[in-house]
Amino acid sequence: MMILRFVICCTLVVYPVICRAETGSLVGDGAFGSARGLLAQSIDAAEPASTGASLFAGSAGASFFAPFPVVARHTAPLGIDASAVQRVRYIIGQAESPFAGYDAVQHGAVIKPPRPPTQMTIGEIFVWIAETPGQPHAIGRYQFIPDTLTRVVEQTGARRTDRFTPQMQDRLADVLLLDAGLPAFLAGDLSQQRFMNNLAGIWAGLPTSSGRSKYHGVAGNRATVTLAYFRSEIAKIAPG
Repeated sequence: MMILRFVICCTLVVYPVICRAETGSLVGDGAFGSARGLLAQSIDAAEPASTGASLFAGSAGASFFAPFPVVARHTAPLGIDASAVQRVRYIIGQAESPFAGYDAVQHGAVIKPPRPPTQMTIGEIFVWIAETPGQPHAIGRYQFIPDTLTRVVEQTGARRTDRFTPQMQDRLADVLLLDAGLPAFLAGDLSQQRFMNNLAGIWAGLPTSSGRSKYHGVAGNRATVTLAYFRSEIAKIAPG
């Protein structure tokens, strides 16, 4: 059974961010193994350089919950390296945290983290969450909420001593790209609009096919990019 959860967040003060919401997995558990292998192939083929970590490495038969090995990852701007994974990350970043990016913190957090998120470890972020109850805690470029952050940290095998770097945030966000069905979309097994709606079900700053956020009006949420922009950017990845 698909279990959906969402948390609302809005605009930023110290580390700006745009409204968002998140859900649980949008694909069945059985899809994870094969999807991870497919996404690994696209990353390996399109991102030949660099030092960062990439989530979907290794054989498709490995357990999704096991730690993932580090593979090469290109860190050039999107306009230079237009790989599918990087382009979708970029679209999400434009909708969720266009100003502060990886150091974004939800504006409703009255007590902010002691340092910019990228200078903290994952464990320190969880300590901040635990010590500041009763306020929103969406954090980073992809505005991870506590439950989601806990899940993707576990699923990637990341350690609490690891820093919440841009590379780590990308790695964690890739789990949510699997949830949205990116491998199926790239394989032609998921329509463009369905994929877009899946992404919009995870990030409230993205519009559904109605042109509005799935969570429009809930605690001030709204789509922060237009449907035309969203569609045109997704079309650059795969038509349909």
